[in-house]
Amino acid sequence: MSQDIKQGNNGIVVKAVGLKKTYFLDAVAVPALKEVNLEIPKGSFVSITGASGSGKTTFMNILGCLDKPTEGKYILEGTDVSLLTPDRLAEIRNERIGFIFQNFNLLARTSAMENVELPLVYAGVARHERQKKALELLEMMGLKGFETHFPQQLSGGQQQRIAIARALVNSPSIILADEPTGNLDSKTSYEIMNILKRLNEEMGVTIILVTHEHDIAEYAQRIITFKDGLVISDTVNTKKDTL
Repeated sequence: MSQDIKQGNNGIVVKAVGLKKTYFLDAVAVPALKEVNLEIPKGSFVSITGASGSGKTTFMNILGCLDKPTEGKYILEGTDVSLLTPDRLAEIRNERIGFIFQNFNLLARTSAMENVELPLVYAGVARHERQKKALELLEMMGLKGFETHFPQQLSGGQQQRIAIARALVNSPSIILADEPTGNLDSKTSYEIMNILKRLNEEMGVTIILVTHEHDIAEYAQRIITFKDGLVISDTVNTKKDTL
């Protein structure tokens, strides 16, 4: 474990304290986040919802160390990552955060197994070790036998399963899923969400999901709604067990 990333003693993986983000367009200040205070414990499955422009994507970008707050703190596993250098933030993105995107973000000329291995390549893991881990995760995702297939040879659901395997390969602290079902049909969307649900319930993976779809949000244990850069509701989901 890296020296500046420490597991918090209280089990809180993500903590936002007075988080603000302001963009400037032609010298005009545009507040995207006004003051967000949130804690997400280890092992949670949380949905972040809200209309376009509500601040949910800005919040996700900060959680993923893709952007920094203008004010306030973002604490990941006990470390204020708001203070870290761009190089260290890049290392954290690879080591401690798994990403799942709407467009899958797979390398087109790279096989399924090589796509899954990629974070381990950046981490300097030996070839035989990363291949072993990638094969295990592809089998877990129901893709045994597809290791040498390229993304264009696979369905959208299969591509998203590869993306999930890639997100898991470094055993990250959190999985950030940004509209993971946005390019999938309803049946495949439910299959992908059930995979995420099982990862959370059976393996204790911490998942933070951004979605504008109400039925997708309800797979989570907790639903946080943004509006105009503020959290307007933060509720425990009582419907998740009926899905």
